[in-house]
Amino acid sequence: MEKLEAALAKAREMRKAALGAPETVRENVVQKAGRGAASWEGLREITVSSGTALRHRITALSGGKDATPYDMLRSRTIRQMKEKGWSRLAITSPGAACGKTTIAINLALSLSRQKDLKVMLIDLDLRRPALHKTLGHSLSASFHEVLDGNASFDDIAVRIGTNLIVCMNSAASRHPAELLQSASTREKLDEIERRWQPDIMIFDMSPMLASDDNVGFLGNVDCALLVAAAESTTLPNIDICEKELAQLTNVLGVVLNKCRYADDSVGYSYGTYG
Repeated sequence: MEKLEAALAKAREMRKAALGAPETVRENVVQKAGRGAASWEGLREITVSSGTALRHRITALSGGKDATPYDMLRSRTIRQMKEKGWSRLAITSPGAACGKTTIAINLALSLSRQKDLKVMLIDLDLRRPALHKTLGHSLSASFHEVLDGNASFDDIAVRIGTNLIVCMNSAASRHPAELLQSASTREKLDEIERRWQPDIMIFDMSPMLASDDNVGFLGNVDCALLVAAAESTTLPNIDICEKELAQLTNVLGVVLNKCRYADDSVGYSYGTYG
């Protein structure tokens, strides 16, 4: 893992030296309405069973030592986003099965345990939507129908607890790239943000190397996290995707997922503290 981190750092420094470190800024930052946000309590509430959480590694649901990696990611993410005044975060990966949906759910749940934060998690992997399966929730319609103008946000969105809204898809979209890159999608997301006023919106995107879905969409977010899988994602693929992400939005960082061996050189035994 240290070799991978060192190689990534070296590649990043070489890229900065060659290209500088431009900061990509979303063009149309949504101004919050003067009046109050729509009532989150009016949305239907769902619960995630302990069995589903265990089966899909949703460890941030109830906190504790198993949630610590996500709580650390939460703190670093929210600090950087607050410093920059950012509110929209995309989570993607180089290829399939890197665990980006698991990271997105756990990060959203970890953020929502801070009761002063309002969090919105949206499944925009419109080719292979997985958020509903991971949360164990069945639904009859999809969020992409909201973007298409064929469904109401209020009918699709559900909440977990009082301050986390989740938008899922029951099936894939027939034209994901065209939909994600359209002006109507940008306007719909602006409308949703203006009406519901979340502090942070997290978008679970499709993998970078699988399609062109992200190319036209990432101008709608402020920053992105890249999730790589240990022992399967190659360093060249991480470097290519990080480079492409940097051309489309601000790269918040690279998360190395599925590490089988803990690094005992950092941290301490959480379980024996206190």
